[in-house]
Amino acid sequence: MPITKTPYVKSCLNYTGGKYKLLNQLFSLFPENIHNFVDLFCGGANVLINMEATGTMTGIDNQKEVIRLYETLKTYSEREILDLIYSIISEFQLSETRKFGYSYYGCDSSSGVGAYNKLPFLKLRDTYNSRTENNCYYDTIFYLLTVYGFNNQIRFNKNMKFNIPVGKRDFNEKIEQNLLQFMRRIKEKNVNFICSDFRNIDYQLTDGDFLYADPPYLISTASYNEQGGWTEQDERDLLNFLDDLDRRNVKFALSNVTIHKGKENTILIDWSKKYHCHYLDYDYNNSNYQSNARMNQTQEVLITNY
Repeated sequence: MPITKTPYVKSCLNYTGGKYKLLNQLFSLFPENIHNFVDLFCGGANVLINMEATGTMTGIDNQKEVIRLYETLKTYSEREILDLIYSIISEFQLSETRKFGYSYYGCDSSSGVGAYNKLPFLKLRDTYNSRTENNCYYDTIFYLLTVYGFNNQIRFNKNMKFNIPVGKRDFNEKIEQNLLQFMRRIKEKNVNFICSDFRNIDYQLTDGDFLYADPPYLISTASYNEQGGWTEQDERDLLNFLDDLDRRNVKFALSNVTIHKGKENTILIDWSKKYHCHYLDYDYNNSNYQSNARMNQTQEVLITNY
């Protein structure tokens, strides 16, 4: 199986629908002996950084802020990134509970530091949203906005301004270690990152290569894609693209949901009949058969052409 022999590393970003908890289940269904690997709609990159391939490893996503962050984390040293993080925390007077504790900020771990960080966070957010250029400094601010933001979410309004409110937590020791582990893994694997719409890439994939796709789900919405959305046309274009890979003998696996909150993705269900549909239990337990999911439940699937 294409599972790394080292322990799984978790993404430094908290993506809605992230596949960290599903890695064992997904990897058990992935092909062996992968040459080039592409993680399409890589998002938090949990699958990408934990895969093994003998050739190139590429993560593709159209969220330019996320791809810029990954490139920055890949380019700069751990010391440079940490120095910049703590410099920004000091500059904006954000909390440092790992250094001073919660009582220093007039709160406890249960209530969190949201009340203290509200104004510094708004200043940080405004600084990011008013930037006139993109560089390492602003990429790091973007990362800290996800750390100090509500539920560590990523969301932009229709004007492409980051608009998540302040959250309860800050840059603590656990988050720092997670970041460093993520940085080490993308450097070790020399992961390539591309910011692009999936339709605009010339995929040089052949027999022996493998593409994993985890697109926005047609019948559900996450905070990171509320404005752009994912339409039926997007869905059909992706499925046609996967059909083309199949004709070229390139293996693929597609993550999606067929049922979610009373909705059914009939486009996906009809298309999947020509391939292999593996039904994943909602509680992340192995299940290779279609469960009797009620219409108010979510049915996760992995569709493969092998």
